[in-house]
Amino acid sequence: MPKLSLQNLLRRARYTRKRNSEESRRLDPLPIRGPLRRYNSEKFTQDFRAAINVALLALPQGMAYAAIAELPIAYGIACSAVAAIVAPFFSGSRHTILGPTNATAFMIFSFFLIPGMTSSKGEMIALMPLLCLMVGAFCIVGAILRVADLLQFVSRSVLVGYIAGAATLIIANQFKHILGITELMEGGGTTFVTILLKLLSNLSSLQWQPLILGASTLLCYLVLQSRFRRIPVFAVTLVLFSFLAWILGEKTNLGFAEVSKFEAFSFQDLAPEFAIFAQPGLLDKVAQLSTIAFAIAFLASLENTVMSKSLASRTGDRPDVNQDMLSVGAANIAAGIFAGMPASGSLTRSALNYESGARTRLASLFCGILCLAGIFLLATFPLVQHIPRACLAGLVIAVAGSLISPRVIRICLRSTRDDALVLIVSFVAALFAPLHTAIFIGIALSISLFLRKASRPYLVEYEVNDEGDLRELGEKRKRPNPSISIVHVEGDLFFGAAELFRNQIQRTFVDENLRVIILRLKNARHLDATSVLALEDLIRSARKEGRHIIVSGASREVYRVLKFSGVLEVLQEGCDRSRGESNLYLFMPSNPNISTRDALKRAQQILGTDKADIKIFYDPEKGS
Repeated sequence: MPKLSLQNLLRRARYTRKRNSEESRRLDPLPIRGPLRRYNSEKFTQDFRAAINVALLALPQGMAYAAIAELPIAYGIACSAVAAIVAPFFSGSRHTILGPTNATAFMIFSFFLIPGMTSSKGEMIALMPLLCLMVGAFCIVGAILRVADLLQFVSRSVLVGYIAGAATLIIANQFKHILGITELMEGGGTTFVTILLKLLSNLSSLQWQPLILGASTLLCYLVLQSRFRRIPVFAVTLVLFSFLAWILGEKTNLGFAEVSKFEAFSFQDLAPEFAIFAQPGLLDKVAQLSTIAFAIAFLASLENTVMSKSLASRTGDRPDVNQDMLSVGAANIAAGIFAGMPASGSLTRSALNYESGARTRLASLFCGILCLAGIFLLATFPLVQHIPRACLAGLVIAVAGSLISPRVIRICLRSTRDDALVLIVSFVAALFAPLHTAIFIGIALSISLFLRKASRPYLVEYEVNDEGDLRELGEKRKRPNPSISIVHVEGDLFFGAAELFRNQIQRTFVDENLRVIILRLKNARHLDATSVLALEDLIRSARKEGRHIIVSGASREVYRVLKFSGVLEVLQEGCDRSRGESNLYLFMPSNPNISTRDALKRAQQILGTDKADIKIFYDPEKGS
């Protein structure tokens, strides 16, 4: 075996790291192949057992979320089945279960209630296939472009505030079914205020029968959920109270038979619908749906990313958020083909899948197949027509309420002022603006606050003590005849911070006795063209006034930017390089202060003295 030199070993290690990095960034067109190769009966048993539990939750939840969007409940059930079947073929997470969710469902509802958006409920239903396909296309393109990597820069406070607001809207909107005034609430509005005002104006017309059913269903669910977490509480409660409502309707004359119920659906209702694509004005419809499709795609990807990372922290897996984004796209494409509604990652179903002992992605596939069997059962036997809207509304209120986490809200409110502001604005925007607009209001504010923070470089004042050591200036004090200023710059020096950086340094030029400014850039990061040009302007303007700028503690990154941009030549003008003179000193990890010591010697050389008075820059806006 030939001997490998150290150089060859290092070269091979670099090649391996590069290859692994490239492979980790590449999307897998069919990641389910891995689990299939290693599949066995033990994994099947655990996956199928988990799938039964999840399917018993997914079916009634699909009904509930379709009801939230004001769609036929068949759309929610179909989405629960199709998304769960298709997603595991492309997903990077083991326990993810895709389907309709609260937030996306209400986003659909609020969008189509905007005046002039649709002329009828039938038109809204006809647009669902196109909407799903557009959501899927956005997600797939985003996965290819690796957009999901950028979702980590969206503040969690945005999502917390948005979900809390959406949950509040969901709860308010479901009261029309519990109060029995569904028909009177037609065109009731999309915001919390309009919904509330409409409810109050029709309060005199409430019916006690649906109120009793809805309140009892809600109470029963909360009790069972707190005591029996291992059973499918959602499905059990819905079946129990639907049966109770049927008994009361058949055996009594109390008016329970007239309580509003869902319409049964047939196999024909589940047939693919492509009529919208043959109609004129398709491009106009695409333009009309583009904002809501992009918003749903963004929210679905964000929900799925948060969920997959949350489960990965419990399982020890390494999530691939872009691969998961691809699965969301594929699931929505399939939902558009098979009469579904937009799909997203469901935290409740995914968490139940994990807690039920699922081992592989195939658990989602089995869950989808079981949901598909449930669809055929419900289509064959019209059991849906016996489900009171009030009962399902009570369960929806319970699920929506569970989305509001007081602990997480308290953390966001108490962490920083920016987090509190983002949460409050996102929450208020969700209450008073269409949901597809509200989420981007929160994101825009979050990004604005981040850029404001990032664009303010931190300048620390330094002095040299009697022992010759560098130390941070602890208090504000004047020095006679100062000639040298040592300024420690810390933070991101990108385009947003360049102007403020230049203004802060120029403030030191007020002192006429100042001759040399030493910029310590040890902790300065992310220099770009704008910040480099600002530094060049500082150098040239200083020289016009007979002053000098020296850079110390520069990292290799800073050095490369200055060299390739040509600003290093400007900085080094007047230096005799043959004699070892320089105006730039690199950071030395072995001695962090040695570069500043060398810069100080260079400053003394420029001044023609071995000892100079030292002034430490002070920013009056920061205080002492």
